[in-house]
Amino acid sequence: MPFSRLASFAILLTASVALGVVAAPVPTQAQVAARDGIGFDAYLEQIKARARSEGVREATIQRMTAGLTPNDRVIRLDQGQPGTPTSRGYPALAPYIRTHVNPQRIAGGKRVYSSESGILRAVEAEYGVPASIIVAIFGHETAYGQIKGDFDLSRSLATLAWEGRRRELFENEWIALMKVADKGYSRSELVGSYAGAFGNPQFLPSVYMRLATDGDGDGRANIFSNRADTFASIANYFRDAGWRTGQPWGVRAAVPGGFNVDAYKSELVSPVCSRVHERHSQWKTVREWRALGVQPQSYLGDDVLTSLFQPDGPGTPAWLLTGNYRVILEYNCSNYYAMSVGLLADEIVN
Repeated sequence: MPFSRLASFAILLTASVALGVVAAPVPTQAQVAARDGIGFDAYLEQIKARARSEGVREATIQRMTAGLTPNDRVIRLDQGQPGTPTSRGYPALAPYIRTHVNPQRIAGGKRVYSSESGILRAVEAEYGVPASIIVAIFGHETAYGQIKGDFDLSRSLATLAWEGRRRELFENEWIALMKVADKGYSRSELVGSYAGAFGNPQFLPSVYMRLATDGDGDGRANIFSNRADTFASIANYFRDAGWRTGQPWGVRAAVPGGFNVDAYKSELVSPVCSRVHERHSQWKTVREWRALGVQPQSYLGDDVLTSLFQPDGPGTPAWLLTGNYRVILEYNCSNYYAMSVGLLADEIVN
């Protein structure tokens, strides 16, 4: 799920579990209602009024809100999202990669890459984002379109907005969903994850409104079932996030024995996802890393800025990461996710 566009939105549950975190206690619905003091129906009228003020058609509002009630399961799932890290330690990357870059996912990616080669070549040429990266995102987000979620998005987002813990975020997403629906999508089509992500790339409604793209010229950006639109939308997201054409996300690197990675630890503190970025080294050119004994195992230009990442410690695999790795983190701010996307993309074309 695209991350940077969500401000403080929680990382996907699987990635969060990999980072070693604990869940917050779950309030009862009575506690939730008492927190704000406004009933669901009264709050719904408020956001319906906002939708009208922002130009959503009345017919759309009525069909998207008919019979809405709070969804207790959505509240439980949201409140059960991981919270405060328990330690500074990190689980090993290698087991995560074995699970998420497995033979089945690689084979599925190769099939999509081959069967959709014409569309993918055209999208890559237009947006400058490698087809393998596009397919890898497709695979990670929805198992190549097989698992997209079945929550009624209008009910989920209205529930999360009313609950109030992150009201501004979810109310904005509900309004954006109304605008998506106003483009002619039925409520039965607008289903997805409990937190509002939908379609093959698992975009939130606000991301859809900004970046979803008509890839086949039929006048609609159908990321639900149209692969041309799905691929173009993912590519548009990556281009918008700053993907550098012609540069890999990263390459394996050989690190000399006894090399002290900590001596080159970055002193910068990221305003978001600090635990993700603190694991990366200082930025140095490939030429500078070579002078220190760190050798890329695939071609990278001498002047390319890279960060050294050896997630499982001395004597284990290391990578030199380019700025394009940071673009993958824009989609989901987790080193586990970003590494698995990059490595899956590499396997798809090998």
